[in-house]
Amino acid sequence: MSYLIKPRGYRPLLDQRQTELAIKQIKDFFQLNLSSELRLHRVTAPLFVLKGLGINDDLNGIERPVSFRIKDMGDAEAEVVHSLAKWKRLTLAEYHIEPGYGIYTDMNAIRADEDLGNLHSLYVDQWDWERVITRQDRTVAFLKKIVLSIYASMVRTEYMVCEMYPRISPMLPEPDGLVFIHAEELRRLYPGLAPKDREHAIAKKYGAVFIIGIGCRLGDGTRHDGRAPDYDDWSTVDDSCLSAGRGELHRETGGGLPGLNGDLIVWNDVLQRSFELSSMGIRVDKAALLRQLQEAGQEDRLDLYFHRQLMSDALPLSIGGGIGQSRLCMLFLRKAHIGEIQASIWPEDMRRACADAGIPLI
Repeated sequence: MSYLIKPRGYRPLLDQRQTELAIKQIKDFFQLNLSSELRLHRVTAPLFVLKGLGINDDLNGIERPVSFRIKDMGDAEAEVVHSLAKWKRLTLAEYHIEPGYGIYTDMNAIRADEDLGNLHSLYVDQWDWERVITRQDRTVAFLKKIVLSIYASMVRTEYMVCEMYPRISPMLPEPDGLVFIHAEELRRLYPGLAPKDREHAIAKKYGAVFIIGIGCRLGDGTRHDGRAPDYDDWSTVDDSCLSAGRGELHRETGGGLPGLNGDLIVWNDVLQRSFELSSMGIRVDKAALLRQLQEAGQEDRLDLYFHRQLMSDALPLSIGGGIGQSRLCMLFLRKAHIGEIQASIWPEDMRRACADAGIPLI
């Protein structure tokens, strides 16, 4: 169901022409920083893939892909991508990328089942990236290192925006202020709150947080959020440091908490709520894939092309994720609605309500 947050007294800080220019500046600057930080080179990505190969991503496992039939291929069915997690891993193998290096691409997708609103559109644009790692890199400590590199690129990009447009002031904490917390620790910290409300609470308190273990079962049997079983590793237990940040979270906890993935969330002062910028993780190896497919009751996926490649050791170990392009621009330009950044389809009543609230949708 669609939703709309109307910030009281909202007025855009930039007009539409300034906004269009700023969007290009942000995208150019950030992707240059991202590729330098993680040693990534750009590749061209597909808008659609053939159905039945196991390459398209299921995200939470319930979204329906947009599909169509191809006349010149015997009416074979293709699907518009949801994201490129599995395609990127196949591409790392095809390009023979060495450990410590990787790829990134501009990913465009259609997600027909989104609940449309300030943060969600039918159209999704993100930087999808993937990097080859070694067996020794499959730790929470390495995940944190990569997260900090990406977050540092975001902080530098925000500083550039503030220099170019003085009406905008810095909002993100410095990189050493980014808090890491496991989803189970977050549940214990706010036991009376629902998962999204926990995100609001901790993001408001610290400004920026990375929640580890998205998709794993928590102590009460629930999950913080869903993840498909065949790309992120949300089940492996790493017995090293699982939480470190600032304030009372600056500590090392014992092992026993599963998950080598997570979500990067910041506080959005315009919308007065938490704001997810990126989902990323160390990808499944053979053991994690088998374990997660079994838990999800989806062992039949082992017959699909991607899964056969992984199980036959044809794919490298990797870490990867997606970073929302429109989300990042929305945050840095202090916009109230993603429709101020990208052109999409919106319900007519939402367009009218936005116009009345001073939110100019493209």
